[in-house]
Amino acid sequence: MKGMGEGGEDCPFEFNFDAATFKVGDTVSYRVSTMEGFPFVGTLLEVHDAYVVISPGPTEPDARYKGTRESRPMVDGSEI
Repeated sequence: MKGMGEGGEDCPFEFNFDAATFKVGDTVSYRVSTMEGFPFVGTLLEVHDAYVVISPGPTEPDARYKGTRESRPMVDGSEI
């Protein structure tokens, strides 16, 4: 994303916002229901018809969050 990084640089991530084309390994911006829409970055581990499974990244290597299958998946705050 242009101009969204620190100091106006481009964002270092390339997100897939098209839920119809989600595939394993895509980087997505996801939300958590209890965090008022604050954006998080994750990697898709599984893609199913109705949901996705997201890894929040290397700081939590064993974490897996189930999210809705939409342009910015929503994860239930109880999973965090």
